[in-house]
This record gives sequence, C-alpha cells and structure tokens, in this order.
Amino acid sequence: MLYLNSCSQQSAGSATGALDDDVASQVYVAPGEYDEFYGFFSGGFSGQISAYGLPSGRLLKVIPVFSVDAEKGYGFNEETKPMLNTSHGFIPWDDSHHPELSQTNGETDGRWIFINGNNTPRVARIDLSTFETTEIIEIPNSGGNHSSPFATENTEYVVAGTRFGVPYPQKDVAIDSYAENFKGMLTFISVGEEGEMEIAFQVLLPAFDYDLAHSGKGKSHGWTFFTTYNTEQKSTLLEVTASQNDKDFIAAVNWKKAEEYIKQGKFEEVPANYAHNVYDESTHMATSTMKKSVKVLKPEDCPGLVYFLPTPKSPHGVDVDPTGEYIIGNGKLSANLTVHSFTKMQEAIAKESFETTVAGVPVLKYDEIVGGVVEKAGLVVCQVLN
Repeated sequence: MLYLNSCSQQSAGSATGALDDDVASQVYVAPGEYDEFYGFFSGGFSGQISAYGLPSGRLLKVIPVFSVDAEKGYGFNEETKPMLNTSHGFIPWDDSHHPELSQTNGETDGRWIFINGNNTPRVARIDLSTFETTEIIEIPNSGGNHSSPFATENTEYVVAGTRFGVPYPQKDVAIDSYAENFKGMLTFISVGEEGEMEIAFQVLLPAFDYDLAHSGKGKSHGWTFFTTYNTEQKSTLLEVTASQNDKDFIAAVNWKKAEEYIKQGKFEEVPANYAHNVYDESTHMATSTMKKSVKVLKPEDCPGLVYFLPTPKSPHGVDVDPTGEYIIGNGKLSANLTVHSFTKMQEAIAKESFETTVAGVPVLKYDEIVGGVVEKAGLVVCQVLN
C-alpha cells in the first residue's frame, strides 16, 4: 500500500503541496519533443563536456574530450587513441574549463564549441553537427592553460594564455630566478572555414599569471584583453608575495597589428614540440601530428602590439560590453569593479600617456583610461560568457 500525506494546512482543492505545484510543468518537455536550448558545461577534472537540454535539464550526452570514456570507447579503441596524444605521450585525463561557442558578428552561431585542458595545455574543438570532438591542439610554452579558449568576434582566433610562467627558452633553471628566466606566453590559434585549428603566433610577455580573457567587438574588434595577476613575479608564498601591488594589469593585445607584423616577418621561429590531433568523420579515424616550431612576437620588436591597462587588484575575469566600448575587470583583492573605456584607451595611446614601460610594453595611465568604477561590487570573478 502506498500512502501519501501532505503537510499542507490549506483546504482541499487548492494547489499548495509540492506534488500540486506547477513549477515542474514549466520545464517539462514531453518525450519526442525538443528543448529550446542546449546548455554546455565543462567537466573540470572529468576532462569532458556535458550537453543538457534546457529548460528540461535532461542530460543529452557526455562528450568525451580530454579523458578516456569507457562507455563510448573513446581513448581505448584504435580509432580515437591518437586524440589523447601529447608531447608527453598518451595523457588520458585533464581539467577542462570554459566552453566557448563559435561566433559570427559577436553572436554565437552553433557551429563548434571549444574547451580548454588546464593540466596539459590543450584546446579542443567539438563539431556541433555531430557532438563529437574533432580536433585537439596542444599549446607549447604554457603552464596552466586557464585563460582560454575565448573566441574573437568572428572566430578568427581562439586564444590561450598561460596561467603560470614557464622557463623560456625551455631549460632547467632555479625557481628563485623566476623573474629573470620565466616568461608568460599568449597564444592565438587561427580557426579556418571548416574549423581547422593552427597556432598562428604567440606573444612573449613577462611571467605574470594570465587568468582569463575576452575579445573585443564592434569598435574594439581586433583586440583581445587578458587579465593578469602576480605582476610581482613571485614564486613562493603567493598569497602574500603576489598581493603587494595595488594594481595589476589587463593586457590589451592588438591582434590585427600582430597579423601585420607576421606578414612583415617580424617574428622569431622558435623550436617547439606539440601535438595536433584530428578526428576524420569520413573515415572514423584519428591521426596525431607532432609540430616542431611556433612564431613568436616580442613587444619590444613590435610597437603597438600590446598595452597594459592598470587594474586593481589581482583581476580575475574580464568582459567587453556589447558595443565594444567598455572593458570590465574585477580584482579578487579589490571590492570595486573597474570599467575601462576603449575610446579613452585609444586616446591615451595616441598621446603616449604612459606611466612606464614593462618588457617593451607601455603601461597606460590609469586615470586616462578608466571610464568608471562600481564601488563595492564584491565580485570575485567578472566573466560573462556569450
């Protein structure tokens, strides 16, 4: 016998108890019908990405990306094993973050979704016509691939910044020589008409921690903005030593200018070793190719390529408003939300309103570029996904 008892004190006939509530029906999608939206969620240490129907909340598929998946045979069968190849050999796991849909004119277009691997720096592309991982590219000169894989306005590039500095060039060095021998690298991965990825160039910067990123749109199209912290370039007791500066930076990279410098040959072809893995849907076979070099741009050789925007304090997360005018960053150690003006930034650049220069990168004067401050916003991370 099944006995149900309601705790409601209301009279019979009124919709009061949980079983009588209409909330569930508001998100109910009947069998055979479709949800209005897809939601894509990073799996973190599962290394995968999950697709849910919205509003129903039904799990539609766990898409294997960076980790083996016994249910689907991914990473176990010969067809897909090459997808998990890296310069360190076969790596069957990762920490996946930040699903990013492809864009056209700054609006998501549903062709592909990109996601990063943090542990062994990688970026993957999932084809949304098949809901399968079709490409994974490893990122050289990177340690902790967190500020990725954010797309430009028309998916010309997805970007990948290193969260931690790495020895450059790669060699064994003492950790206490961090500021001298470690560097931070920002990677721009070109995306072709069919989605094919290639590392177009890297930008060599100081060994700050590059945490998140967002690309410009509208009037700021052609720029990508990366938050940084640990501008002190410390390597131990970071809760204390990397929290000394009142302002860290948002790094503004002019990738249109970078393209010009690449055409002019103002890059250094640097030896590297990284895997590029591709799954061919027509043959159902994956292949892995090892790449041996990358093009590196140095700000001191490329004027106008990068500018630092002072931003309080240890900023984690940056966004750009729909008009492209405002660049918003928030510091984990600042209660205020800083809003930079792209127009003011351009004016400051034209007037050369620089506080100083760091490793060939001009630091713009804070008062010249700030558009406003939201006091006591209290945000830990400022990042609105498209």
